[in-house]
Amino acid sequence: MNKFDNDNEWLDDELPGEEQEDDEIIWVSKSEIKRDAEALKDLGTELVQLGKNALERIPLDEDLRAAINLAQRIKKEGYRRQIQLIGKMLRSRDVEPIQTALDKLKNRHNQQVSLFHKLENLRDRLIDNGDEAISEVLTLYPHGDRQQLRSLVRAAQKERAGNKPPKSSRLIFQYLKELAETPQE
Repeated sequence: MNKFDNDNEWLDDELPGEEQEDDEIIWVSKSEIKRDAEALKDLGTELVQLGKNALERIPLDEDLRAAINLAQRIKKEGYRRQIQLIGKMLRSRDVEPIQTALDKLKNRHNQQVSLFHKLENLRDRLIDNGDEAISEVLTLYPHGDRQQLRSLVRAAQKERAGNKPPKSSRLIFQYLKELAETPQE
């Protein structure tokens, strides 16, 4: 078969029954590549700043975990280069599970901070309002002990009136924290 038909038109080199695939070429700008690399470097920095227990919850391979542990021990210029290396290592890995685990850790932390703020406000209302707030606490946490709350609130009110250290206030917070963490039946 020759390349030209009778009318001198160019023929496709495809066989009968074959379809040509349209390969789309996706152009990525240099700036986008740099932004992606910077994002991975930032992810690496977040991983380095995690504590040992939190880092164990993140799905990392041994090489990456060793690089992160090394970065946690290095100072100054070596630290910067180690972060760059971690970013480079992350480019060749699937970072979605790592990012998901990191987001879960952050969300858990945010939920805990939110709970602590709620408990601090509740404690302050207990000290300010006394028995009215105790009823509110027992509505939220029916498994709470009214007598223990009353005695802690009275002690905290006396401490506040006498400008003493807020020992009972801390105890109220700890008790509220225990109530919040105890599963209700």
